[in-house]
Amino acid sequence: MTKPFLALIGAALLAAPLLAQEAERSEADTTESQVSEPPGSAEPDAAAAPGIDLSTLMITAPWPRPLPLSDGRAGLSDRVSFEVEGTPVYGTLALPPDGPAPTVLLLHGFTGDRDELDIAGVEEGVFRRTARLLAEAGYASLRIDFRGSGESVEGFDFADTTFESQIADARAALDWLGSEDRAGGPLYLIGWSQGGLVAASLAGRGAPVEAVALWAAVADPQITFATLFGPETLAEGVLSEKPTELTLPWGAEITLGQPFFEGVIAADPVAEIAGYDGPLFVAQGTEDATVDPAQAEMLLSAHEGREELWLREMDHAFDAFEGPERLDEMVAATVAFFDMLGAP
Repeated sequence: MTKPFLALIGAALLAAPLLAQEAERSEADTTESQVSEPPGSAEPDAAAAPGIDLSTLMITAPWPRPLPLSDGRAGLSDRVSFEVEGTPVYGTLALPPDGPAPTVLLLHGFTGDRDELDIAGVEEGVFRRTARLLAEAGYASLRIDFRGSGESVEGFDFADTTFESQIADARAALDWLGSEDRAGGPLYLIGWSQGGLVAASLAGRGAPVEAVALWAAVADPQITFATLFGPETLAEGVLSEKPTELTLPWGAEITLGQPFFEGVIAADPVAEIAGYDGPLFVAQGTEDATVDPAQAEMLLSAHEGREELWLREMDHAFDAFEGPERLDEMVAATVAFFDMLGAP
């Protein structure tokens, strides 16, 4: 079949780090909580003074931190880490107020980090806000920085990242959650953009998850990255044994090794999701110029099992540059899909 050619709009793939992420990194040298206090050790701050934004206070609070919820309760937010092939992967574990809960693993997109793209008008990134909304709905969550991204850069450069390295990171995160007492019940996946490719691959390879949600997921990496990089640059990257330096459409300069480009050619998320027969939620924007809406249909056509398509007039970033309303609606729809499966 003829594949649609995507318009260049790289800004939606870029997940700019939050100021909170910088604060977290500065505390990392003195406060690491791979093994942390239980949720009950942090007192909920439901009676904060009027006018104080608790989400802003969280930026400088020590770990573990209160996770302020809109109803005045507080869950817990904790910086955690585990190792993959001897290299640390850092993440944030967000817990609802009522103890162990079903847990969602959040997988970020290309050049992103675990808090993801800043949302206009609020003090949160896309995944940081998602984690809070999940906690309000009774779900715990773990959002990670893939090796080479965000905080997970010790001994692993972004140039070394590949789809397979990210799949390994996500698998290790699920293993870590399986041994974490504070996370209980079934496990779920949410992957955005390239993180959706990772989630589809992980599910298709038998990861022990109850359900998968793919948000604007990359189903055709060849056309997506040929558009993002330019077909000539993609071809050069595949053939060059030296790392390739490139400038993304929004001006960011990055370096990627040959294995990344080879992975773009070899990866087949559609075939991967065909190996998964569990519940599948697919969210897609009709105005997405980064991942063509047809890619959502490719994933659904390959999948055999319970599924739902959530289609809205929105861009690749869920209209986050305009505010949080569309994201909130999508998170609510994702939670409703998970709830139908019997959780929390």
